[in-house]
Amino acid sequence: MDLGVLVTIFDSSLRLSIPLLAACLAGLWSERSGVVDIGLEGKMLVAAFAAAAAAYISDSAWVGLLAGIAASVVFALIHGFASISQRGNQIVSGVAINMLAAGLTAIVGNAWYGQGGRTPPLEGAQRFGDAIFGHSALVYFVLLAVPLTWFVLGRTRFGLRLRAVGENPAAVDTAGISVTGLRYAAVAIAGVLCGLAGTYLSVGQSAGFLPNMTAGKGFIALAALIFAKWRAWPALGACFLFGLLDAVAIRLQGISLPGIGEVPVQAIQALPYLMTVILLAGVIGTAIPPRASGVPYVKER
Repeated sequence: MDLGVLVTIFDSSLRLSIPLLAACLAGLWSERSGVVDIGLEGKMLVAAFAAAAAAYISDSAWVGLLAGIAASVVFALIHGFASISQRGNQIVSGVAINMLAAGLTAIVGNAWYGQGGRTPPLEGAQRFGDAIFGHSALVYFVLLAVPLTWFVLGRTRFGLRLRAVGENPAAVDTAGISVTGLRYAAVAIAGVLCGLAGTYLSVGQSAGFLPNMTAGKGFIALAALIFAKWRAWPALGACFLFGLLDAVAIRLQGISLPGIGEVPVQAIQALPYLMTVILLAGVIGTAIPPRASGVPYVKER
């Protein structure tokens, strides 16, 4: 394998890892505050649709980005209301977000454009073009979010308080700090990051929205989050690994392997998901989430 092929695979791995990384960081913010977020997939999907639709109407990819983030934050706050204010089951709320996003984007997309849920193709200023080294601005926004997340959560008062809420919310409440406020802030930040991920899928990586175009990326991002043990820098490595697996799977399509012949496309496409299960089952060891993760906080009187 020559250097050109390795560079191509690296470049493809980076592109494929960006939506995973943004969603993984979103899950990190949410779960560090004690709110389990199964709804990453749904927020990415609704952001992808809103971004593509807004970019098409306005002829501006940046307007699409704002619309994608806004739509994702709205869904994030719905999840926050159900799981924080109403103390509902966070897993059920996340699953409901995923189902609502899948159905709503398909129905609205078909009603607006009559193309089976797809948006019209995006062209020119409606898409994010390559800015630096062949990558769009969204790639660098997401990469910048890694050190920013590491610094804020590990080195600032806000971040330390937010992490404390995920470990012992009663102690934070006793100190006179709003547990609800911190958790809503974390959920909203998760919405912004999912908005970046969804916008990248439809306005950066692709040229429009397709129904269910997230294709399980939200769940792979959750797997990467567990693999990274809820830490920012390891999340970058985990997401790049999953992006690399996806890039290799794409590269292997149509290639005949010695003694095997041409591998079916379906088997190649399943490779990243199979490796996800293998890595989670036998590689990472014990991954311990924040102690208050998934537990609604009830203020003691």
